[in-house]
Amino acid sequence: MRPLDPLTSIKMKLGACISAAVAVTVLVVSLGAGAGMSPVASALVAGVLSLGLVQILARGMTSPLREMAGAAAAMARGDYDRRVTDSSRDEVGELARAFNAMSTQLAEVDRLRRDLVANVSHELRTPICALQAGLENLVDGVQAPDSETLRTMLRQVERLGGLVSQLLTLSRLEAGAVPLQRRPFDLGSLLEDVAAESRLHAGHVEVAVDVAHPPPVVDGDPERLHQVVANLVDNAVRFSPPGTRVELRARRLPGDRPGFAVVEVCDEGPGIGEDERQRVFERFYRADVPRSSGHGGAGLGLAIARWIVDLHGGEIRAEQREPHGCRMVVTLPTGRQRAYQEVS
Repeated sequence: MRPLDPLTSIKMKLGACISAAVAVTVLVVSLGAGAGMSPVASALVAGVLSLGLVQILARGMTSPLREMAGAAAAMARGDYDRRVTDSSRDEVGELARAFNAMSTQLAEVDRLRRDLVANVSHELRTPICALQAGLENLVDGVQAPDSETLRTMLRQVERLGGLVSQLLTLSRLEAGAVPLQRRPFDLGSLLEDVAAESRLHAGHVEVAVDVAHPPPVVDGDPERLHQVVANLVDNAVRFSPPGTRVELRARRLPGDRPGFAVVEVCDEGPGIGEDERQRVFERFYRADVPRSSGHGGAGLGLAIARWIVDLHGGEIRAEQREPHGCRMVVTLPTGRQRAYQEVS
C-alpha cells in the first residue's frame, strides 16, 4: 500500500504524514471531548492512531529502499534479474529507476562476459585441437613431418596469434589504453595503400579506388584508420564471388555535415540482412546467413573497427547495396573534434 506515490517530493510526503497525524489527533480529541472521554484517554487514542497512520504511510515511502537493499544483496550473489518497484514520483522513485537501469546494464555486462568466455574458448579450441592432432600424429609416427603438414600447423599457430592479437587490441581499446596519434592526412593515399595490399591476396576479385578531387583530408590516426579500412576490405574480398568488384570510395560530405568525410567499401556479395546490420559490430557476432558460411574469422574485426571509429568521433554502419551486395560506410571528421559518441 503506497498512497503517497503521486506526490513528487520527499518533503511533500513528510508534510502529508505530519498533516495526517495532526488531523487524526484533532479529530480524535474532538470526538473524545464530545463523547465525554477524559483528555488523557483521548490523547492516548489519538497518539496510537496517529502512529499507526504514520507507520502505514512511511512504510510505503521506504519500501523501495528496502527492495533495493534486498536486490543489492542478490546482485552481490550474481543475480542480476532483480528489479524494484519504481512507481513513486519522488527522489526515491528516481533512485529506484536508476537502480533498475543499473541492474539492466549489469545483467547485459554479465551476459557479454559469459558470451566472451564461451566464444574465446570456442575460437581457441579449434586451432589448438588441430595442432594437438597434428603433433600427436608426428610424435606417434603416424605421419611423416612433411612440408605440407608443417605449413598446416603454422597456419593454425598464425590463427591463434591473430586471435590473441585482436583480443588484446579490443581489450586495450575498451580500457582507453590506445592513444591516437592524430594528424591531418590524405584519405586517397590511405585507400590506395589498402587497395595495393588487398590485391596481393584478392586474385579472384578486382579492387578499385574512387576518390573525389581534391582528396578529403581528415584529422586522425592513419595507422588505426588503415586498420579499419583494411578490415572492411578484407571482409568485402572474402565474401565476394569470383569475377566481381570491390570498390573503395572517399568524398567529403556536403549539406548539413560539411566537417565530415565519408569512406565507403562496397562489394557484390550476399549482403547483410537489415536485422543484423547493427549486430555485426558486436564482438564474436557472425551473421547466420550465406555471407558467413564457409568463411573464417573470429568476429572481432568489425568490433575493433567500431571502437577505432568511435574514438575518432565518427560513425560506422552497414547498408544494403543495390541490386545486391554490402556497403560499409565510415564517417570521419575532417577537423579535430571531440568524440560525440560516448565510448564505454
